[in-house]
Amino acid sequence: PPNKIAILSYLGILCVVPMVLRRNDIFVRFHTLQGMILWIWMMIAIFSLHIPGVGLWVFSGSVVAVTGLSGLGIISVLLGRTWKLPVVAWLVERYLEPLDR
Repeated sequence: PPNKIAILSYLGILCVVPMVLRRNDIFVRFHTLQGMILWIWMMIAIFSLHIPGVGLWVFSGSVVAVTGLSGLGIISVLLGRTWKLPVVAWLVERYLEPLDR
């Protein structure tokens, strides 16, 4: 099915590809917005490595969390569901969706 392209939403910077190819598809859009939050989270985590002492801890915890949430997102796509990922869905609703209005 064409919605399988939504898997790219959870693979880092590739989250841009589904948004460009299937912008009007609600299913793909849902997953792309969640994937964008996860990608932004990882970019912030990479910059946290410059913080002495706690940077490595923040980065390591973020890698584990983002990898797990991305895995859940991919499973959600494969099952054809729109699971709201914890914290991620809240951030999407609060910060990304208002930009579209």
